[in-house]
Amino acid sequence: MGQVPLHDARGDQAGHRLNPRGGLLALLLLLAGCVVPAPPPREPPLLYPASARERIIRIAIAEWEDWGRLTPETVPTSAEGARENFPRVLAYWRALDPGGDGGAIMRNRHRFNTGAGGVWDEPAWSAAFISFVLRSAGIDGREFPPAPAHATYVDALISDATEFPDRAPFIPHSPDSYGPALGDMVCADRSRAPITDWAERAADGGRFRPMHCDIVVANVAGGVELVGGNVRDAVTRTRLATTPDGRLILDPGARPRIFAIFENRLGRLPARPRQEEPVS
Repeated sequence: MGQVPLHDARGDQAGHRLNPRGGLLALLLLLAGCVVPAPPPREPPLLYPASARERIIRIAIAEWEDWGRLTPETVPTSAEGARENFPRVLAYWRALDPGGDGGAIMRNRHRFNTGAGGVWDEPAWSAAFISFVLRSAGIDGREFPPAPAHATYVDALISDATEFPDRAPFIPHSPDSYGPALGDMVCADRSRAPITDWAERAADGGRFRPMHCDIVVANVAGGVELVGGNVRDAVTRTRLATTPDGRLILDPGARPRIFAIFENRLGRLPARPRQEEPVS
């Protein structure tokens, strides 16, 4: 909207009479041209088959196996900087939209090419790993936007769960009220004053928070096992203890602090109803 020009007081004094009706009409027309049309309604999420959730689990496990089936206790020093791991992390960053890596690919290509050291030690690539797994499983950007920061897709999942509760592919739960299942994501806040519940993130107004999310790949006696990226500089499989009813045993002093479990409903939602064939 352009600035409404002010009349020159000297012109009025010189005998140029103003037309009140004309001025009002011109102002109304100008304001009408500045009205911003309402954005179109968002497209509802797709209803994916169960194979999508199964692919997420299978791909996450395959990546973990490709790194050597590492656990937090067995990760070698500077695993991410090893030459054999360069293309693996590169693939995670390439899962983002072009330019979405913020220059990480070019910086680390240079380090790898020149032997400068510190390959992939910044920026953190755990969100790129999650994005790679979801995109490789065939989950479109509408339902899961690939991002270099966990907070970006966490906000998108919360938004879908709020706007489309009957169709959202992921539903957030408080970590003390829901037992994680296969394909779910467990998310934690890494900030100095961490949030403890997803509703607090919904009230954050989108401001950045350092986070980390892992994918649940197995249920075991007394716990669940998760796969995540950039855990001790590798794709690592960790175990979290659970109560007899399957809920996580949370440590109030833990850092990072788990604040949400995103229930994976891919393939668990009702299929789109079939349209009746027209009667001929």
